[in-house]
Amino acid sequence: MGNVVETSGLTKTYGKVNAVDNVSFTLEDGKIYGLLGRNGAGKTTIMHMITAQLFATSGQLKVFGEEPFENNRVLRQTCFIKESQKYPDNFRVVDVLNVSPLFFPNWDREFAYSLIKDFQLPLKRRMKKLSRGMLSSVGIIVGLASRAPLTFFDEPYLGLDAVARSLFYDRLLEDYAEHPRTIVLSTHLIDEVSQLLEHVLVIDNGKLIINEEAEALRGRASTVVGLTSKVETFLAGKEVIHREPLGGLISVTLLGALTAQDRKKAAELGLEITPVSLQQMIVYLTNGKNAREAGVS
Repeated sequence: MGNVVETSGLTKTYGKVNAVDNVSFTLEDGKIYGLLGRNGAGKTTIMHMITAQLFATSGQLKVFGEEPFENNRVLRQTCFIKESQKYPDNFRVVDVLNVSPLFFPNWDREFAYSLIKDFQLPLKRRMKKLSRGMLSSVGIIVGLASRAPLTFFDEPYLGLDAVARSLFYDRLLEDYAEHPRTIVLSTHLIDEVSQLLEHVLVIDNGKLIINEEAEALRGRASTVVGLTSKVETFLAGKEVIHREPLGGLISVTLLGALTAQDRKKAAELGLEITPVSLQQMIVYLTNGKNAREAGVS
């Protein structure tokens, strides 16, 4: 697999604020990525730089091996669906579909209209009259039907109910299987999309704190519950990312895979071990104080 995006020391500053701070990563061809983190962490700024909507303050950025700015060869291979996509006031849903082939060489009209039926969108309704969920559906349709080799979805589900979100995930996976490309999902509904993701990037306060294959992250964190004294004995040499007292008990979340010997010791101490979801692990890692405890601030 080749690299679609390559960044090295990518930085974006606004005055004294580092919105993106010395970030380096690559995005491979034909892979689904999760770009995750809290609001204001720097995720959207990174996507804006990759799609040539912002200049980096410093660092290097290559998209399809080239600088993206004012580069039509690069930009025609890229689709960026924003959470607050703007359209001309007089545009109807059908107008969005009619102009999309001008921007996306791989546009699939038949697929787009099948998605219109799936999401039950009114073709003749003006965009400014659509509900929040319908606007999100239009963005999803454009993002999927564009078949762009590099496609970003920034919070694509706003206003969508659970059924519509599930429809999006199903259609994305189905089409990705037939037409592999690089897809980046930036979302807060991490548990919903965790099974779609092949690689996870987590941004916190402008810094890249996780850059790993999703499979390697699953099962990385565990919660241990039991008598405080016995839990403290068990914690020796382990990385703690969250603590929560429960009367005479304590619940502690650990980062790092537990060995068979660890589990045997926990059983001997009468401790209960439960897995932690990817979403909860990221919440703990990006929660200020706990992130510092884990050494990723």
